[in-house]
Amino acid sequence: MPAPISVIIPTLNAERSLSACLTALMEGLDAGLIRELIVSDGGSDDATRSVAEEWGAKIVQGEPSRGGQLRRGCAKASAEWLLVLHADTQLEAGWTGPVIAHLNGQKAGWFQLRFDSTGFAAGFVSGWANFRSRIGLPYGDQGLLLPRSLYQSVGGYPDQPLMEDVAMARLLKGQMIAISSAAITSADKYRNAGWMRRGGRNLWTLVRYFAGVSPAKLAQAYAKQG
Repeated sequence: MPAPISVIIPTLNAERSLSACLTALMEGLDAGLIRELIVSDGGSDDATRSVAEEWGAKIVQGEPSRGGQLRRGCAKASAEWLLVLHADTQLEAGWTGPVIAHLNGQKAGWFQLRFDSTGFAAGFVSGWANFRSRIGLPYGDQGLLLPRSLYQSVGGYPDQPLMEDVAMARLLKGQMIAISSAAITSADKYRNAGWMRRGGRNLWTLVRYFAGVSPAKLAQAYAKQG
């Protein structure tokens, strides 16, 4: 019986983080869960694609747009389930058990967010993220595991440069549940910008998106702020 999961990872200059992300997936390969790895690259000018090739990934190339990259990557998937991960996220040890349990259903699933950092700020931000997820808005750094048939039925990821994860969550409203395992994501961007500053900026971006500001304008503003 073919392995049930295609893993899709969007990348852009992810050389430093990609190997750790893929190492954490080896548990799933050993358990017979992973059929293929698809890396959807947005024009990296570092060694991202070389790293992906060394790991045996199928590489899809195109313009740098997170939504577009995910849409192209998912279109190449052949397994019954899609596991979408960011390159700077690692699934915690033991993730295969909760994932196998999730495969018995037909809903999309998100992982509990944790940072590779400790302290009050990291706990506060991750706690807010997990609360937001429980009310229907998980972000991409928490991973998303869903049946390919469900993904196709909602039309797939929209080709937009930012908030593609929120757009997908809205399409999947009422069809998402938590997976009892953690996605451990890099805290570098929070440490560099300041935990509260970056968290506040993310919240303001979300509010503006809900108010109707285009993802293109939001992406431009986001890039200017670093």
